[in-house]
Amino acid sequence: MESNTVSDGADTAGPADANRSTAPGRPVSLADEDALDAFVDDAPVALVEFYTDGCGICASMEPVLGNVARGVAADVAVGLVNPRDDPPLVERFDVRSVPLFVLFVDGEPVARRADGFVPGDDLAAWIDEHAP
Repeated sequence: MESNTVSDGADTAGPADANRSTAPGRPVSLADEDALDAFVDDAPVALVEFYTDGCGICASMEPVLGNVARGVAADVAVGLVNPRDDPPLVERFDVRSVPLFVLFVDGEPVARRADGFVPGDDLAAWIDEHAP
């Protein structure tokens, strides 16, 4: 699996920080494939970022994701999952680079995007294009 990473050599906590808030509009950390499935099944529209620890681009997307979730027409739940230790999850979603964004509607993946850093306006337009 390739990683679109930008590293300055500093050790960063990354998107899976254990002190994550579960407030609406804030990304929720998902531990594994079962948590991912439950998360997307529970939300009419869900955006999930697949990331890896140490990926600077992935970490820089976290605040963007929170802002996007609050600024799109659809009510979007946002989750983060690190597929590194879950090879079936990597295979299931064909994760070849991170960050990978997968948009789910009614529990089904409807769109995916792996373009590195995505500005908030572009990500919001992409969600609005694919979500009801």
